[in-house]
Amino acid sequence: MATPMQARAADPAGTARSDAIVEVRDICKRYGDLEALRGINLDFERGKLTTLLGPSGCGKTTLLKIIAGLVPATSGQIRINGRVVTGPGPERAFVFQDFALMPWATVLRNVGFGLELKGVPQAERHRIARHYIGEVGLSGFEEKYPHELSGGMRQRVGIARAFSVNADVLLLDEPFSAVDEQNRRKFQEDLLRLVDKERKTFLFVTHSIEEAVYVSDRIVLLSPRPGRVSQIIEPAIDRTAAPDVIRRDKGYLDVVEEIWQGLRQYAE
Repeated sequence: MATPMQARAADPAGTARSDAIVEVRDICKRYGDLEALRGINLDFERGKLTTLLGPSGCGKTTLLKIIAGLVPATSGQIRINGRVVTGPGPERAFVFQDFALMPWATVLRNVGFGLELKGVPQAERHRIARHYIGEVGLSGFEEKYPHELSGGMRQRVGIARAFSVNADVLLLDEPFSAVDEQNRRKFQEDLLRLVDKERKTFLFVTHSIEEAVYVSDRIVLLSPRPGRVSQIIEPAIDRTAAPDVIRRDKGYLDVVEEIWQGLRQYAE
């Protein structure tokens, strides 16, 4: 079912791919005397989900926010579709760990807010928002407010909002960390369905090795601070199998264990 792990050492000169939509070139980030990232070179392919994984403090979220244009790099360059990133842009959408919903707005307005900022007429943005509300399993909750929803439901609203703006690149910063294990597994399955259906480029941050192996086409392992690319892993999971079959498969479990053996030396 799942084939053995296909791992390769990171290329210090970069990992260029001809079909890359996101290009990360020599990214370094310092906060005063603290060096968070050093010499990051990566490409991210269209239609693939890549996970950034590594020990706490290795710069996973920092790198994600630099790609999003929310945090400036100290040096280096990010290109999206060949254009240099100088700040946030409509080709990227960010799903925050803490939901970042407007508490005074309904689910419908929260999901359609990016379209509202773009000046999309109300009828059209409501149509699009309702579609993605349905895609994340929240049909019937359009007129509810964030305080009326569970944590898992609020996170679904954030994911629907990211999809609604039709961005080329979706950046997800530990989107499932605040929900229980049952919902987390369901969200992982829903995410894979949306990845397959939408064919967007996903950059995903998680602390969970099991989650990374389950959802990823590719896993980028970062070293402890300063974060550097230490290894790139392609799990090669057969996603036509049932979720419970995948999670019990020896190939899947072997990849999880091999990553853990590589990271355990950094465990606190």
